[in-house]
Amino acid sequence: MNADEVQKLLKVGRSAQVDWVAADAAQGTLASLLVAMANSQGGVLVIGVSSAGTLTSLRDSEAAIDRVLQAALAVEPPLIIPLPKAVKVGQKEVVVVHIPPGMPHVYALDGRYLYRKGYENAPLNPRELRRLMMERGELSFETEALQGGSIEDIDWDKAEAYAAGLRGMRETDARQVLLKRGCLIQERGKLRPTHAGILLFGKDPQRFLPGAEIIAVRFAGEEMSDTFTRQDIVGTLPEQIRRAETFLVDNLRKDVQLGAKMERREYFEYPLEAARELIVNAVAHRNYSISGDSIRTLIFGNRMEVHSPGGLPGPVTIANIKDERFSRNPAIVQVLADLGFIERLGYGVDRVIELMRQQQLRAPEFQERAGGFKVVLYNQPGDDDDSEKGAPEISGQYRGVAVNPRQEAALVYLQTEGNARITNGDLQALCPDVHPETIRRDLADLVTKNILRKMGEKRGSYYVLNQE
Repeated sequence: MNADEVQKLLKVGRSAQVDWVAADAAQGTLASLLVAMANSQGGVLVIGVSSAGTLTSLRDSEAAIDRVLQAALAVEPPLIIPLPKAVKVGQKEVVVVHIPPGMPHVYALDGRYLYRKGYENAPLNPRELRRLMMERGELSFETEALQGGSIEDIDWDKAEAYAAGLRGMRETDARQVLLKRGCLIQERGKLRPTHAGILLFGKDPQRFLPGAEIIAVRFAGEEMSDTFTRQDIVGTLPEQIRRAETFLVDNLRKDVQLGAKMERREYFEYPLEAARELIVNAVAHRNYSISGDSIRTLIFGNRMEVHSPGGLPGPVTIANIKDERFSRNPAIVQVLADLGFIERLGYGVDRVIELMRQQQLRAPEFQERAGGFKVVLYNQPGDDDDSEKGAPEISGQYRGVAVNPRQEAALVYLQTEGNARITNGDLQALCPDVHPETIRRDLADLVTKNILRKMGEKRGSYYVLNQE
C-alpha cells in the first residue's frame, strides 16, 4: 500500500474493514482490533492516525511493527498475518497492517470472541460464535447427533444399497458403514443418526431440517415476476440433485445449431454440466445449520443464479476460490463422491469456468453476501458484444457466413419440409423469450447477408431462402 492509498482510506473513513489507531496505541487495543477483523471479513489497520483521522507523529515504525506482532501472538490461537509495512505519507510515517479475509480459525483474546460491527468491535453472541466456528471448520454441524432422531428415521433400503455399492471398504454392514462415514454416532450405547445421516439417508429429512431443500424457479423475463415455473425440491440430498437436474433439463432454453450438412443440433443456453455442477456444489457445501433459508436456483431470461446459505467455508475467498480447497461438510462430500456425484478433491469451479468458455459464454460471477454465496451464469457471449440480445453468440456458419442461434433456428425451420417461408411471428414462436425487435433485426440481418429474401410489405411480409 502506498501513500495515496493510505490517504484514500483515511478520506473514506472507518468501517468494518478499515480502522486506525494512534501511534502509542496499547498492545491490547491492537490485539482487539486484530481479533475482530480476523473473525469478520479481514481489513486494514493503520497505526499513526488520530481518532479524527489526521496523521500523527510515529517516531519508531519498527517498534510499532514489533508491537503489532506481539499483539498477534497474544491471540488464541496465534494470529498469522502478513508482515506490517511502514509507509511514508508526506513528511510523516504510518504502519499499515493487513488482515486477510477468510482466516482459517476463530480467534479469541483473553477468552473474548470479537467481531466487527460497523466500525466498532463487539462480542460474538453464542449463536453467532457457533455459526462462525462451523463456517471455519472448528465445529461440525453435519456430524452432530440429530436431536429427536433415531435409527428408525433412516431409510435402511437406501443405506444398504449404498453400502453394497462401495468399493475398497471391507465393511459391508450398513450400520457400520454409516458409522464410519459420520452418518451415525454412538451415544450412551445407542446408535443415532447425525445431521449428515438424515440428509443423505433419511426417510423424511425435511421433518428435522426444513430448510434443507432446493427451490427452483424459471421466470419468463430478466427479473422476478408473476409469470414463473416453480418446484420445491425435497428428499435426501442425492434425490434433490437428481430432481434439480431434471428441472434444468425441462426449463433451460434449447437453441438450435446447424451442422455442415444442415443437420439439426440442440444445445442448452448454458452447458448442462456447468449448471449441474453448481447445484451439486451448493448441496455439498452449503451451511445446513442455517434453518431459515434454502438453496435457490433462479433461471431468468439472461442469467441463472444459484444461491447457497452460508458464506464461503474456512479459508476460501472469492479471490482464491479457483485454487483453495476446503469442505464444510466432509462427510456429505465423501458420500456424494461415493455415489458418483462429485469429484472429492475439488469444488468443480475450474470445470464450470472451462465449460462456459468452451460455449463462448461469459465467465461465471461469484458473489459473497451477508449470510450466503451466489454464483451467476450468463447466457451472453464472453466479449459482451451481443449482450443486449440475451442469447449466446455461437460461431455457427451457413454458406460461409456467421449466423447466431436464432438465425440458425430460422434456417432449420426453412429447411424443414412444408416450411417454404418464415414470418416474424414464426421465429418469435421458436424463440419465445427474445424481444420482438431482436427477432426483426435477426431476419433483416439475414437479408443483408443475402441468405434470405424478404417478400411482401408490412404485416404481410415473410422471408424465404435466397436460392441465388
